Amino acid sequence: MNYNDLFRLIQRKRSFLCIGLDTDIKLIPSHLLGAEDPVFEFNKQIVDATLAFTVAYKPNLAFYEARGEAGWRSLRKTLEYIRNKDKDVFLIADAKRGDIGNTSGLYAEAFFEHLKVDAVTLSPYMGLDTVAPFLKYKDHWVVLLALTSNQSASDFQLTKDESGLSLFEKVLKVSKTWASPDQLMFVVGATRADELKRVRALVPENFLLVPGVGAQGGSLQEVARYGMNSHCGLLINSSRGIIYASAGVDFAERAAEKAIELQAEMESLLKANHLI
Repeated sequence: MNYNDLFRLIQRKRSFLCIGLDTDIKLIPSHLLGAEDPVFEFNKQIVDATLAFTVAYKPNLAFYEARGEAGWRSLRKTLEYIRNKDKDVFLIADAKRGDIGNTSGLYAEAFFEHLKVDAVTLSPYMGLDTVAPFLKYKDHWVVLLALTSNQSASDFQLTKDESGLSLFEKVLKVSKTWASPDQLMFVVGATRADELKRVRALVPENFLLVPGVGAQGGSLQEVARYGMNSHCGLLINSSRGIIYASAGVDFAERAAEKAIELQAEMESLLKANHLI
């Protein structure tokens, strides 16, 4: 899937919602625990309830890797199920890998050839060597961590050099030369919406994956105000606010309600910016 494909998907679904499948077996409704694969059953029902309103799903691999082989089975089954339901949906492996050389190449092979996702999140700290093996896979995406919303992000990301350039700005300035916007996306936290102006000044065309809307308190209106471009340029991720909207037997219905709320707001923003 390339840049224009992603934009057309956004236009077709009138949404730029990404749902994070951060599925913690300790948090899923208790009535699912008797299923053969409780995590997959939870994901399956979430997908069935929300697929019409979202363009992307983003499983965070930590929730699956922590369960060993059972977790990997749940992840593979989830990804295959989504792809069979909608071949055009955008799948992001939230893995935050960041190694070099042969190791990075093997990670790229694992995600793009075996898990068959469209994109993977990477840490840029080790430079181009980390990213280059992933960029060899055309029609696949690298999603680089740029400006995150965690409490200690300021330890490194907001530090400035002698010219006043923040580290996150240097990451954007350098890494945008590695690939076109067809393959390169950046993570920018929604709780830092006021800094999106600075991000957009450096990467006006690239898509931004924006976590933090919903449970973490980020404002969709603020993110769209500063981050939307002529092709939307945004994937807004919501995880807990959707998938854990209820802990009861109505969890899928409540997830759908939350997804519908966000999709309706996104549709209004797309119309207001003459993108649909």
